[in-house]
This record gives sequence, structure tokens and C-alpha cells, in this order.
Amino acid sequence: MRWPLVRVAVAERSMEPALRPGDWLLVWRGIWRGRPPRVRPGQLVIARHPVRADLLLVKRATAHRPGGWWLESDNSAAAGVVDSRSFGPVPEGLIQGFVLGRYWRARTR
Repeated sequence: MRWPLVRVAVAERSMEPALRPGDWLLVWRGIWRGRPPRVRPGQLVIARHPVRADLLLVKRATAHRPGGWWLESDNSAAAGVVDSRSFGPVPEGLIQGFVLGRYWRARTR
């Protein structure tokens, strides 16, 4: 069995103003291996990129469509935005978890 909670760092500006680079997210992956977490429209999710499996995306699930979830960035004007507008719906099996909360690491001087 794997640990159902993981932390993920935000690296890009595509989800501003809700999430900023340097924010840390607490993500619920669920406890059942092979079964994607239950997602609702409006939730922030962590998903594998449909073409580049090594790339994790933090996006907002906007709608369930044939073929999977439509995932969008909150800040579509950010440089290098990658979301469903460029690759289409994301299959449910690529959804890794949903965001429970955001926190910031302690700043060091």
C-alpha cells in the first residue's frame, strides 16, 4: 500500500493567482492503486501529461468529457501554458490526485 498523501511543489505561473511558484501543495492520491481519485469540476488536480509521462501538471478540472477530464490553467496568459487547450481531455487514469491545501515552506535567510 502506498501513502495516500504527498506534497508537490508549484514551479510555474500558469495557476496564478491561486497558486504561485514556490507554493507547496498537499495532494490526496487515494488508497486504491489503479483507481483514479474521484474528481469534481472546479477542483485543482495533479495529472501526468498525456504525451510526456515524466511531467506532472497542476490544473483545474473544468469538465468531464468523452475521453477524460478537461484541465485548464487559471492564468492562460502565462508563458508556456500547457493544458487541455493544447492536448485535449486527459484520461482519468492520468489523474494522480487532487489538491487538499496549499502551504509555504519556511523561508531561510
